[in-house]
Amino acid sequence: MTSSPEDFTEDRLMNGRVALRQPQTGFRAGLDAVLLAAFVRAKPGETVLEAGPGSGAAFLCLAARVPGLQIRAVEREAAMAALARENAAQAGLAVRIEQGDVADLALARALGPVAHGFANPPYWPGGTPPPGAIRRAATHEAGPGLADWVRFLAAAIALRGSLSLILPAARFDAAVAAIRGSGFGAVELLPLWPRAGVQAKRVLLRARKGARSPARVLPGLVLHEADGRFTAAAEAILRDATALNPD
Repeated sequence: MTSSPEDFTEDRLMNGRVALRQPQTGFRAGLDAVLLAAFVRAKPGETVLEAGPGSGAAFLCLAARVPGLQIRAVEREAAMAALARENAAQAGLAVRIEQGDVADLALARALGPVAHGFANPPYWPGGTPPPGAIRRAATHEAGPGLADWVRFLAAAIALRGSLSLILPAARFDAAVAAIRGSGFGAVELLPLWPRAGVQAKRVLLRARKGARSPARVLPGLVLHEADGRFTAAAEAILRDATALNPD
């Protein structure tokens, strides 16, 4: 079935730097994609891999901040892979987007080696999934679990390369176990607080392949003021393309 124009919205991220066409209903990218992209420590000219890009929001945000990247991506849903290719072309980016599954480690190795791998993986292992196949695939583990996503990226990432994830805070322990089990160290945790004094609902995790340094908790980011406005620190990332890499 062919989608009609009204099935999609034309959205802008990072103060208009990124144009994004995405489905009107189902899983829609936004805040998490911008924050994940800001957390990837990529440098111009490096090769990066995103697992499960959906419509391409995260790699588009990363490309808008870091010029000259070689971008690769793997998306299971054929319709979303096609949409990501369309969005990349609209941005003038030559992105290699493969339709495939994160259980396919041979595909990961064929796409590597890359300097950085990143993902916003499906995060809930059970419970009642939301309606809509694409939204279910984006939020609930159906088949490959969190450890599979980490193994896929690990198979493509070069020694000393980095892995970055954004997840609900409730899954960070499972993610760290998977990260360490895949040969990564120097794990860094960055909490994302909705408001000051409120527990983090989301966290960013980063690690380096083959590193032996101990884990550390980075200074977190408060997203909103008490009145609901974004904080100045959040605005710098979400609108001004500032990297989210505190020392």
